[in-house]
Amino acid sequence: MSRTAFCYDAQPFSQRTFKSMARIDIQREHHLEAAQARAVIDKVAARLGEKFGTTSRWEGDTLRFERAGVKGGISLEPAIVRVQAELGMLLSPMKGMIEQEISRKLDEYFA
Repeated sequence: MSRTAFCYDAQPFSQRTFKSMARIDIQREHHLEAAQARAVIDKVAARLGEKFGTTSRWEGDTLRFERAGVKGGISLEPAIVRVQAELGMLLSPMKGMIEQEISRKLDEYFA
């Protein structure tokens, strides 16, 4: 009797990519002047820092934020604000809840 080894991924373990990071991508239209929109984003970033311990910095028209388990950015365009984030393995199960909270805040600040 022979034994057969099943291999579902032919790549060596060290080269495999795992889809453990959930991605968030939400955008909303806004009607604010650039300076006003930037001030709102700064306010949101300060709140994120207080509540979740994120650090943030501006890179052009995108505010980058990160902490253990999450990294992303809030991009500002003339009529659109866009939030993109990657959630680590521990936060991935809460993706839906996090998306709802982001959507609620975007609606609150940019509606």
